[in-house]
Amino acid sequence: MPTEPLRCAGALIVNDDGRIFIQRRSPDRAIFPNCWDIVGGHLEPGEGVEEALRREVTEETGWSVSHVLGLVGEYRWAGDDGLERLETDFLVRVDGDLSRPRLEAGKHTEFRWLGEDDVALLDEHRHVNDGLIRRIAENGFAALRSIGL
Repeated sequence: MPTEPLRCAGALIVNDDGRIFIQRRSPDRAIFPNCWDIVGGHLEPGEGVEEALRREVTEETGWSVSHVLGLVGEYRWAGDDGLERLETDFLVRVDGDLSRPRLEAGKHTEFRWLGEDDVALLDEHRHVNDGLIRRIAENGFAALRSIGL
């Protein structure tokens, strides 16, 4: 078992209406199957956090990051696989047709734009005491408010 946590980068992609992009993970995923999630993933060897952020956005949506608006937070968590992760999440804007993401085949099944009043949706199919993705989204909406969006 590794002693250092796996590093991850996450993107809270925001549209002009102040909504955050979420996508449903495929039911056969090892971690958080059939759950709503933000865009993101593990850093590849030698990759920095912002490089991973940009790569993951393009891989998972077909869009490209145009602006990093700010840091949402860093979160330590362990998945069902028992591996500890350190995730750094950012609020971002992207270039591309926001009505037509190119979801990563086999990994995600649907998407939606989440409003602040809809964050309870993120608890769907999650463990009762999880709450991580909801907390990340709430922090993202708070960050949006703090920069006037």
